Amino acid sequence: MAQLPDLLHRTLFRTISLLTPYGQSLVLRRYFDWWHRSPDPWLLASSPYEQRKYEETLKALPDRTYRTIVDVGCSEGVFTGMLAAARPDAEITGVDISETALTRARRNAPSVRFVQSDLFSLTGHYDLVVCSETLYYLGGRLEEASDRLCGLLGPEATLVSVHPWPEARRLNRFFEARLDPGGERIVEDTDRPFAISLYFGTGRRG
Repeated sequence: MAQLPDLLHRTLFRTISLLTPYGQSLVLRRYFDWWHRSPDPWLLASSPYEQRKYEETLKALPDRTYRTIVDVGCSEGVFTGMLAAARPDAEITGVDISETALTRARRNAPSVRFVQSDLFSLTGHYDLVVCSETLYYLGGRLEEASDRLCGLLGPEATLVSVHPWPEARRLNRFFEARLDPGGERIVEDTDRPFAISLYFGTGRRG
């Protein structure tokens, strides 16, 4: 059973999602700008848990060439910078709703292109789409958000969804009908288990 803080957290974002899309985006932008009033509020650059998650995610990526990569909900660009180091030949875009976070991301990963946007305004097609610790913020618009992520996939592209386990089952459920499963790694030997779930654009397996 989820702990009380997580339940309250999810309830808050389900309530925000009852607003119009514009209203939801405005509230989320102000919320995350407020959180980022101080650098690295979630200790993404220093937490052993976060570093473990980033390393496991990089190891889980299928061994193929990615010309274009987008990191959705990139915050201050810690993992985005790791992606850039691991895939130096790729054109990498980091996207976040908070311009305050992106100001620091541009300093942390100067080789990456960073864009301020909400998920529903994103356009383009990518070989690799990464979405980590983001979907639970969309509340009642989860299906719409999942459709948008699927729409970002180019031909034979890969989607990587990294979210708490077992909540990931609920958050990923709309991908199952739209994409080919590419495997899942569940990491449970942490104080906050998580799943790294891979999906491929229809027609590509393995």
